[in-house]
Amino acid sequence: MNLKLRFALIFSVFVATILAISSLTIYYLYFNYREEEFFKRIESEGRLYHDIVSQIKDPDQTAISRLISGGRTNSLPSERLAVFDSTGKLIHKLPDSVNITLDKSLQSKLLKTGISRFKIGDYQYVASYTADTKLYTVSNAYDLYGYSKLQNLKLILSIVFAGGMCVTWLFSFFFVQQAFKPLLAWTDQIKQTTIQSLKGRLQPIKNYPEMNAVAASFNAMMDRLSRGFEFQRSFVQQASHELRTPLAIMLSQTESALNNQLNETQYRVLLASLKEDQQYLIALTNSLLALSQYEQLQFQKDWPEIRIDELVVEATSQLMQMYPDAQVNVGFKEMPESDKAFIVKGNDALLKSAFLNLLKNAYVYSSDKKISVLMSALNEQVLVMVENMGQTLSQEEAQMVMEPFFRGKNAINANTKGFGLGLSIVVRILLAHHARIEYHSPAVNDNQFTVVLPQSND
Repeated sequence: MNLKLRFALIFSVFVATILAISSLTIYYLYFNYREEEFFKRIESEGRLYHDIVSQIKDPDQTAISRLISGGRTNSLPSERLAVFDSTGKLIHKLPDSVNITLDKSLQSKLLKTGISRFKIGDYQYVASYTADTKLYTVSNAYDLYGYSKLQNLKLILSIVFAGGMCVTWLFSFFFVQQAFKPLLAWTDQIKQTTIQSLKGRLQPIKNYPEMNAVAASFNAMMDRLSRGFEFQRSFVQQASHELRTPLAIMLSQTESALNNQLNETQYRVLLASLKEDQQYLIALTNSLLALSQYEQLQFQKDWPEIRIDELVVEATSQLMQMYPDAQVNVGFKEMPESDKAFIVKGNDALLKSAFLNLLKNAYVYSSDKKISVLMSALNEQVLVMVENMGQTLSQEEAQMVMEPFFRGKNAINANTKGFGLGLSIVVRILLAHHARIEYHSPAVNDNQFTVVLPQSND
């Protein structure tokens, strides 16, 4: 069942329920009204009949019949009336052929309540006791006209229900067609979107604010996808360029060696150059493989708890072994209230690799080989600030510095070797730990990277 048919069916069921409840309510109210109204009419007829019979001190059937025919002009359909004395003996009944009795239980009840209403089959009964005359009156009748009106009302309500449902079906399909017009138009637009063409966007539709919100969300998603595909294409191009350059150099050197007769010293120089290019390729390949692996990392709830302050100290010691002239000052921005403030959940090796990359980046691009590391715990977060003095990044560079293969002017001016993948690897590792990294330049020639990790809640 497609969405349009389902929507029309749900709408029709909803309207059918309302019509059914309304019809049943009308029928029920009229049914009760008819019954109550007819009880009142029977009671009125019984009272009139009682008054006529009670006027005669010595009841005579002929005299009573004469008074009844003169005093009553409108009798009820199938009406049956009877008056009994205080002992339950029948005084008069109308018509004469009817058999009406007054049982003891009803007689006792009437002495207490004075009046009783009840139904036997389709006939409605009203029995009463008048204390002044000490007479019992029993009257009943069949509401022929009331039941006829009730049947007519049932027929009318059935026709209205059936007609309402037909109109509802037609209206629901028309309404669904109108409501789904924007979706059908958007479907045609979406079909035109391919991997090669991601520029198509859903156009907003007048007087459809909710659907326009969906279109805006879809367009925002397409923008993100477009940037993602553009990033992928740029990544492939940059990786190809980085790989092509050393390969072209190696090929050129190899061809030169094959075309010329070289002595042993020249061959050694050539092999040393080739070795350097090979090491460059190996390092680049390892970085690309690491980036690919970290891209697929996901946060794991069963990761062990680790202390970030201890991890930073270990990464600092490892950096100073690699660069003996590095000067790293590790401290706390503010002393934590608890020794558990710096505990997070994560992978020890991955986070150590991330901090080591960050420290290496700070060392390579620092002007005085000095690095300041400050840690703090605030609002259920652990903050690690890595600061160094050196050429700062422009606003545009700061937005791109986390992208693979991007190298700022400070790297170009310093003529440092690298691929522009270090910070990208850091970002991938931190994302897997639900963490983030921010760049900030608080002053001239002052670079500050801040890592924000969530504290362990266990």
